[in-house]
Amino acid sequence: MARKDYAAEKDKCKKFLQEFYSEDDNGKKAFKYGAQLVALAHREQVSICVDLDDVAEEDPELVESICENAKRYTGLFADAIHELLPDYKERDIVARDSLDVYIEHRLMMEQRGRDPADTRDSRNQYPPELMRRFELYFKPPSTTKPKVVRDVRADSIGNLVTVRGIVTRATEVKPMMAVATYTCDQCGAETYQPIQSPSFMPLIMCPSQDCVTNKSGGRLYLQTRGSKFVKFQELRIQEHSDQVPVGNIPRSMSVYARGENTRLAQPGDHVAITGVFLPLLRSGFSQAVQGLLSETYLEAHSITLMNKSEDDELGNDDLSDDELRSITEEGFYEKLAGSIAPEIYGHEDVKKALLLLLVGGVEQAPKGMKIRGNINICLMGDPGVAKSQLLSYIDRLAPRSQYTTGRGSSGVGLTAAVMRDPVTGEMTLEGGALVLADLGVCCIDEFDKMADADRTAIHEVMEQQTISIAKAGIMTSLNARCSILAAANPAYGRYNPRKTIEQNIQLPAALLSRFDLLWLIQDKPDADADLRLAQHITYVHQHCRQPPTHFTPIEMKLMRRYIALCKKRQPVVPESLADYITAAYVEMRKEARVSKDTTFTSARTLLSILRLSTALARLRMMETVEKEDVNEAMRLMEMSKDSLQADKSSSTRTQRPSDVIFSLVRELSTEGVAGRGGAGGVVRMAEAEQRCISRGFTPAQFQEALEEYEELNVWQVNQARSRITFV
Repeated sequence: MARKDYAAEKDKCKKFLQEFYSEDDNGKKAFKYGAQLVALAHREQVSICVDLDDVAEEDPELVESICENAKRYTGLFADAIHELLPDYKERDIVARDSLDVYIEHRLMMEQRGRDPADTRDSRNQYPPELMRRFELYFKPPSTTKPKVVRDVRADSIGNLVTVRGIVTRATEVKPMMAVATYTCDQCGAETYQPIQSPSFMPLIMCPSQDCVTNKSGGRLYLQTRGSKFVKFQELRIQEHSDQVPVGNIPRSMSVYARGENTRLAQPGDHVAITGVFLPLLRSGFSQAVQGLLSETYLEAHSITLMNKSEDDELGNDDLSDDELRSITEEGFYEKLAGSIAPEIYGHEDVKKALLLLLVGGVEQAPKGMKIRGNINICLMGDPGVAKSQLLSYIDRLAPRSQYTTGRGSSGVGLTAAVMRDPVTGEMTLEGGALVLADLGVCCIDEFDKMADADRTAIHEVMEQQTISIAKAGIMTSLNARCSILAAANPAYGRYNPRKTIEQNIQLPAALLSRFDLLWLIQDKPDADADLRLAQHITYVHQHCRQPPTHFTPIEMKLMRRYIALCKKRQPVVPESLADYITAAYVEMRKEARVSKDTTFTSARTLLSILRLSTALARLRMMETVEKEDVNEAMRLMEMSKDSLQADKSSSTRTQRPSDVIFSLVRELSTEGVAGRGGAGGVVRMAEAEQRCISRGFTPAQFQEALEEYEELNVWQVNQARSRITFV
């Protein structure tokens, strides 16, 4: 292989930076890097990112060389930019910080004490790292495929590689010395020492001409203000669990991020990192301890946040009008709910509730107090009703989520553990599942099998949305603003209709009241339903997709983006609805007092209704909550309780919806004497419809019952259809 002429390569880099342009809409030339160089010269921009796709258009060979020897070419590009910058400077800039002042003073001192015959550039004696006030990064070509952590091996040393994984640890951002500056106590000369490795040996004796000639042996002292520091952060990334071969445990890799690449990723983020794969040079004692082994690391050039399951980046682009139209057509609420786990049969209302959990309600913060907006849901049901499948689907769909099981996680693993940091040796906090799922969803399976001591760790998160810790001298409170989706079996493995609901659930009331919705999914034998379910399952098993339905399910990516768009809305509850909601809540409390066999109803239930209705308004992209939203929220509450009601059909014959609606209207007419619904035998239509809808009936069922009983001549409806009069 012929030796490369790096001076010629540097000229190529210069030429590319000066001459690369793209044409804008008007056909004008837009010099992409020229504009960035001007911004760098005026100190308006710190980092410049060279896109290797652009370089490939001009010189494909140069791209290959850069990918194979990235460290060297970073230096060449940086030198080229450094030489070009003075030409792009259009105006003088004011010195911003002490480094600028230092550089100016040094240049002035040099000018004064220099021999006029000496023509060399006065900057020569300064290391280039000290004089540069910019950072250079490469953006990989779009053709490169991301590698798995375990595929980055010795042949990748020095290359530009892209690795995908999940961030498990991120240290604090600390200043790291890039150039050390010393002054001599005898002659006052300055000495500079560029630092490449994590550790360095400080200089002691002054190498300047004066000290060497006079043999005065001047000692050097480190000047912190004159030295140059860069931001430094160490990340640890681990490969995805689906990329691990059978029987192995996930590998991890260290990533060093400097300058503008710091603070881009938090623990729990899924990232694709492009950087240079390098061996770690150690010197002195640590090398002796390490022996013949060498550690490796990835020097980050670009960090992109990724989506969980697919290979696309986290899209922050807005939806196009066509996409919005395809989602928000007629019956979109049912369509969105049906697109959640379409392979699972039935559970329409459960899926609607899960959709609202993903969207979330609006958080309120009246002075110093915080009312959560996240919705918590508990699915409790017999074995084999696809609870865990729903959980794992939500885990895949939510942009930020954690999945744990009850037995496999301790209280510390959910909240936060105190660990000793391997680098510094001090005590640090390591966030658990609930902290990593901050602003996302935490799915907990087998919730009933959790030890009681561990379950109490969740109480604070579910209402206050924080985790307070006081251990090992660390007093702090961490944010855990996550929705909790729990799945559990009833106390006896299956639901026992002969016992009360509380005996079946056997979870403390303090915990149950924190769940906005508690679904009890009972697996009752029913010939028609069982047949449809069996046909559905066998179809999915044969064809690996859901059976054809009357609509095409919305795909995951589009749904994610639509939900992110919904979350930006902040709908409010109008004054007109306040009385209606309070009346409905009082009615629910009354029912809970009268009937023995219900779940616990508290003021949190009222907040749940508000949260669910604001989530519904968000879903419709509205700024105010409407009556339909409140009715739907109440219907979901009723339906979640409805699945809790023990099966009464064994003792009495099943009541048709019309019969139940009739009894509700009759109740209203007897109440009417008190002056609420109207006179003794007269009921206001609106009042009656309201009462029926809040009990979980649809307006269509109400109209059907109305006509049926009118034909039977039990009641009469006036011409304007505003009053019902009993005959």
